[in-house]
Amino acid sequence: MNTKWAVTLGAAVLAMATIVYGQDASTDKSGAGTDVKNAAKTTAKDTEKGTKAAAKDTEKGAKVAAKDTAKGTKVAAKDTGKGAKVAGKDTEKGAKVATKDTEKGAKTATKDTGKAAKKTGSVIKKGTKDVGHDVKKGTEKTADAVK
Repeated sequence: MNTKWAVTLGAAVLAMATIVYGQDASTDKSGAGTDVKNAAKTTAKDTEKGTKAAAKDTEKGAKVAAKDTAKGTKVAAKDTGKGAKVAGKDTEKGAKVATKDTEKGAKTATKDTGKAAKKTGSVIKKGTKDVGHDVKKGTEKTADAVK
């Protein structure tokens, strides 16, 4: 009977241990659920803070980039304007020089044409004189021959 009693007592202890540990596990389960819930809240808060900080930093970076882009665009436009003015002035100078050179060339051509015309006129005049002289001589010779 001692043996039976020991087996029964052992079985009772084991059964009680299972119930006690079972209750402890369920208590741990609800505690674990609370811990998980709290950890999720903390993680959500930390994520929210991080997201807000990242959004602020991104906004600041975008503003700085926009300002820098605007400055760069203004500088480029200013430089382009200056370049266009310089090109315009250079074009104007080139046109003035070309006009002067053309005018000089035209004056020279006119003078040369005038000289050539005078020369031609004097050659024609001389030729006419010579022809007149020759006609006169020829007439005199013809008159002499007719006499």
